[in-house]
Amino acid sequence: MVIKTKKILVPLDGSANSIRGLDMAIHIARESHGTITALSIKAVPGIYAIHPIGFLDFSSMKDVKKTLESAKIRAAKKGIQLTGKSLAGDPGYDIARFANNKKNGIDMVVIGARGRGSAKEMFLGSVSNYVLHKVKVPVLIVK
Repeated sequence: MVIKTKKILVPLDGSANSIRGLDMAIHIARESHGTITALSIKAVPGIYAIHPIGFLDFSSMKDVKKTLESAKIRAAKKGIQLTGKSLAGDPGYDIARFANNKKNGIDMVVIGARGRGSAKEMFLGSVSNYVLHKVKVPVLIVK
């Protein structure tokens, strides 16, 4: 059975696990002549994500942009095209929504087992666990 992996989604939060996920996605993209979409989501409490006054300090998105820029360079060094997207919202929900949106054409999600969240989640991070159960394409969790 051949699994088509032309477009790989990699959620990035700058953690060591998310970088390992990126490296695995780069490897898979090289093998399958695919591309990577890196998605970086600034976690925002639900009520503020839709607040009309714009309570959020979007200068804090600088970290997100830096993470995506670094990922783009890392992929380019291996000859892989990486497109970065940034959002503010709920990481698990937004990753699943992006991956499941047919317009985005995602064939696979490669995600780190744990990100920057608390160490309360013993085996899987809450975001990767959510993504694993909600995404309709294959999900690879990298430890």
